Amino acid sequence: MILDTSVSQQTYIEDCEVCCNPIEVSPSFENGELVGFYSQSIEQ
Repeated sequence: MILDTSVSQQTYIEDCEVCCNPIEVSPSFENGELVGFYSQSIEQ
């Protein structure tokens, strides 16, 4: 998974590279460094 460090807080949906199910991804950054990461399956 490639994360964009230019946005300090973001939430987006990405398909899992292994099973192709959707995952909600919420990383947060400070000064270009990852300081928080949350992900959750949104498969129904």
